[in-house]
Amino acid sequence: MRCTGIYPNHFTFSAILPACAHTMIVTHGEQMHCLIWKHGFKTDVFVGTALVDMYAKCDDMSSAERVFDEMPERSLISWNSMIVGFLQNKFYDRAVGVFRELLRESSDTPDQVSCSSVLSACANMGGLEFGRQVHGVAVKHGLVTLAYVKNSLMDMYCKCGLFSDAVELFQTIGDSDVVTWNVMIVGCVCNDNFEEACNYFWVMRRKDILPDEASYSSVLQASASLAALDQGTLIHDQIIKTGFIKNACIASSLVTMYAKCGCLGDASRVFEEIEDRNVVCWTAMIAACQQHGCANQVIELFEEMLGEGVKPDYITFVSVLSACSYAGLVEDGFVYFDSMTKVHGMNPGPEHYACMADLLGRAGRLDEAKRFIESMPIKPDSSVWGAMLGACRNYGNVKMGREVAEILFELEPENPGNYVLLSNMYARNGMLKEADEVRRMMRVSGVRKEPGCSWIDVKNTTFVFTVHDRSHPRTDEIYGMLKKLEELVKKKGYEPETQFAINSVEGYKEHNLWHHSEKLALAFGLLALPVGAPIRIKKNLRTCGDCHTVMKLASEIFEREIIVRDINRFHRFINGLCSCGDYW
Repeated sequence: MRCTGIYPNHFTFSAILPACAHTMIVTHGEQMHCLIWKHGFKTDVFVGTALVDMYAKCDDMSSAERVFDEMPERSLISWNSMIVGFLQNKFYDRAVGVFRELLRESSDTPDQVSCSSVLSACANMGGLEFGRQVHGVAVKHGLVTLAYVKNSLMDMYCKCGLFSDAVELFQTIGDSDVVTWNVMIVGCVCNDNFEEACNYFWVMRRKDILPDEASYSSVLQASASLAALDQGTLIHDQIIKTGFIKNACIASSLVTMYAKCGCLGDASRVFEEIEDRNVVCWTAMIAACQQHGCANQVIELFEEMLGEGVKPDYITFVSVLSACSYAGLVEDGFVYFDSMTKVHGMNPGPEHYACMADLLGRAGRLDEAKRFIESMPIKPDSSVWGAMLGACRNYGNVKMGREVAEILFELEPENPGNYVLLSNMYARNGMLKEADEVRRMMRVSGVRKEPGCSWIDVKNTTFVFTVHDRSHPRTDEIYGMLKKLEELVKKKGYEPETQFAINSVEGYKEHNLWHHSEKLALAFGLLALPVGAPIRIKKNLRTCGDCHTVMKLASEIFEREIIVRDINRFHRFINGLCSCGDYW
């Protein structure tokens, strides 16, 4: 058009700038910006708004802000472009600031875009107080009945921890669409209410609302968190029926779900069926293998991913470095760690440094690990020092363990795990007085260890066990099986590790060990599940050393695959061996 000598007008620029934004190549937009000045349209409100939008979508908020500030006249769309731009670029506090200016300085009344966008900013920054004020603005201007605004309000309340307020809003909605249901499902997941997330999904299906990508991904995350295999397989059926099986995002969620339910084989089969694998798909499978202790598979998958030209992301490297740590591949671990900056242009984060500290710690190179932590370019957080404390415990370095524990007590004073690790370290080294002192410190500080519980699924029913539990209808049979198991493992050379006993009275230590929740779940699984079927147990805390030993021996005695998912990782017991290599 320009070659023909026809001059562009404000309509031309308003049309071409969104195309520049779509390319996300800012130099295209900058050339248009020059032409706008040349042809005298810099004061046009439509052109100015399109410029703001273009710069925002090209991630150049400083230029967008400069254009906005120079506009002699602004429309509501101009204000919305700034709010949405800051939101999309994750400058949530700036989005809130622009909305405040709109209310204070402009004669324009906020619309559903203004309110929904600033509510999303509040949700992401945890700005409950201002979110409530926006709720009031929406009511004042009659916007609260609009689905777009109401969905954003529900999302804000969910992410700010007021789930009950979100439920109240949800119940006032007449015809809910899939977005509304997704907000509630995601809200449940964000608030760790995983069973309720699954319930919302199935109610949505009963109302004949077709789930979308977000629905399936969120409910699969809930199933994975619950390790609810039966629930996950039912959702998998729905995915196949509704034609979403080829969706890469959903397939990745399926991989994660099966892996977290202890079914690595099923996760692998789903992964193999994905046609166009992106980095999320590869990372899901790599993380699955890492969680199950299959370090060699992790390395093979990572190299295959690189061979296919897929660029790894932050999470990919966390899984790869963790796998190197579990397998004791110190040299390989450092090669991959160094490649983050030298090859992939990525700065390592706290999780990567924690993996490297763990890598050196597992290899017994504790002094080297401590020097590595002290030389980090970023301040080490609790994950880094936590890895170090675990290494000190495993190698019995009480002096260094105490020093590291003191640092952790300052960083996260309410985390009972650090106290328990130090106490167990003392007990393992015969320092019972010091172990009791750490327990006393916990009581004085008001830190309480979460009660341990284990659960197991049998015939679509979840059975939960706590220590010394006698609430199950088959309690007598369960304790009978425990007695039989105790006799059998002792014939195999089992020696009770009494430092893991809850009761410090000597005569009761071994007795208490045999009433741990995961042993009760194991006994019930041996009674209730078909012969030869895998026994899958979930535990809310780290499994203790004595239970770990018993699980290994039981897998050999009964010729059963036993899979225990504790708070840290999976333990796959087969033929008397564990996938963790007895280091967890």
